[in-house]
Amino acid sequence: MPPASGPLTAPPTGRPFRARYRRIMRFASRALAQAWWFELVLPRIGLGRLAARGRVRRLEKLANRFYVLAADLGGLMIKVGQFLSSRLDILPPEITKALEGLQDEVAPESFERIRVQTESELGMPLELAYASFEPVPIAAASLGQAHRARLSPAIAADLGFEEVVVKVQRPGIEAIVAVDLAALRRVARWLSRVRLVSSRADAPALVEEFAATSLEEIDYLHEAGNAERFAAAFADDPSVGAPVVVWDRTALRVLTLSDVTAIKITDVASLTAAGIDPAEVAQALARATFQQIFVAGFFHADPHPGNIFVTPTPGEGDGWRLTFIDFGMMGEISDSLRSGLREFILAAVARDGRSLISAMENLGVLLKSADTEELERAMTTLFDRFGGMGVAELQRVDPRELERFALQFGETIRALPFQLPESFLLLIRTISLISGVTSALNRDFNMWDAVDPFARTVLNNSGTGTIRELAQQALGYANTLARLPKRLDELTARIDRGQVAVRTPDLDRRLRTIERSVGRVASAIVFAALLFAGVLLRPSDPVLSWVLMGASALPLLHVLVTWRGR
Repeated sequence: MPPASGPLTAPPTGRPFRARYRRIMRFASRALAQAWWFELVLPRIGLGRLAARGRVRRLEKLANRFYVLAADLGGLMIKVGQFLSSRLDILPPEITKALEGLQDEVAPESFERIRVQTESELGMPLELAYASFEPVPIAAASLGQAHRARLSPAIAADLGFEEVVVKVQRPGIEAIVAVDLAALRRVARWLSRVRLVSSRADAPALVEEFAATSLEEIDYLHEAGNAERFAAAFADDPSVGAPVVVWDRTALRVLTLSDVTAIKITDVASLTAAGIDPAEVAQALARATFQQIFVAGFFHADPHPGNIFVTPTPGEGDGWRLTFIDFGMMGEISDSLRSGLREFILAAVARDGRSLISAMENLGVLLKSADTEELERAMTTLFDRFGGMGVAELQRVDPRELERFALQFGETIRALPFQLPESFLLLIRTISLISGVTSALNRDFNMWDAVDPFARTVLNNSGTGTIRELAQQALGYANTLARLPKRLDELTARIDRGQVAVRTPDLDRRLRTIERSVGRVASAIVFAALLFAGVLLRPSDPVLSWVLMGASALPLLHVLVTWRGR
């Protein structure tokens, strides 16, 4: 395996790079000046209503101007636009919506420049590195492009395949990335000095998160390692596959993988022609996704239809498998994140405001400037209104009421200094993309229906008990909750007021058991509520729908983690 070397991080100083830097800074300066005038100056002189009247239109125009800038400059700025479109926690929907359609598709580099880059990285002429190399790329993005090729006979005989896809980084892209990051860091420093912004978002931290992800994306050795780690996670599962890394033809800026091109996962016509049931593919995709998130703790964070194939495998199992490609963007759920999520859900279930705030601080989602009282009221309202409802009850709620509440709750959250860590965002992005793909395969598919088989898989693997035991246990929890909701609320209130003293260790243990049991069931209910609300809002507000469906992953994670930890 070739030795790793870090990519360029210091900004270059050539004339084209200085012009690029100045153009980015001019855009940022104008945007900040506009915000200063309309959001600070006018309200102070009594013209706040005038400023508010045109706010939506101004934000849309600003986002559209950035869209044009990013599409023109390419490079990292396209990634910036895509990153901003996912920041529903800190940016208004007018901006995120306008940037949603920013595509990472640009004109390809000339073959001669690609040849020079490949030969420089591999240390040999292209004709020696590969038996053949197609000059026309099969895909071209802002950071790199992909070509089909064939391995030399000696390497092909050793690996057992000769058809490969070669991903080559655009020549000079490291310098462009360095310039863009330098500009973004300067803008972040400006924003950190503006109280209106710094009280709502940690701009330097956001930029550093984005920088870390971007530098990983231009390190193809890192991506190769991700591909192998993903494949190892499914080594015992023939239903999920990944391309094989050809290390002898892989370097920092060149990545060679086995060609696994097959049926695009959303090509329903081709799936049907191959005798593959799209509904079964949807179920398998949901299972594979849950396996990545909750078992492996390492998941593909860009599972759009172009990155997943359905590969026919006659004579093997179901006769097909899911094949994932492009491992430049991956998410990871650490033990500390699992612990933080458990703390958050238990606090929400108990309606313990102090613990809720503490959990959010530990998770890193709450800035120091946050109005904790306002946050506590928002979360308490959510759980008070819908937290005690089952799926059947939610279906009887007037959709208009649910929509109004969801919109109000979304506005409240966006108004707070509420900043999700990158791991959260990647998780939300993944759930959202998978939801879209499964719906395209099967209109009637529901993520909630996929929970049961996944829970069975997790339990069987963890050895924590049989399915029958789980079912009996869950039924017992549900019956208990159905009989005692008022008593539980009364007891909780009395304990909060100091009117109940717990004196025996045995009772302590029993209360802890009840708390865990209640927490699991309540988390399942909250998961269903958020998911159902997201589905209802999909036609009218896709952005908020995306947030709610993504957020449903948090209580689901608590359910599965606590079941595993029994």
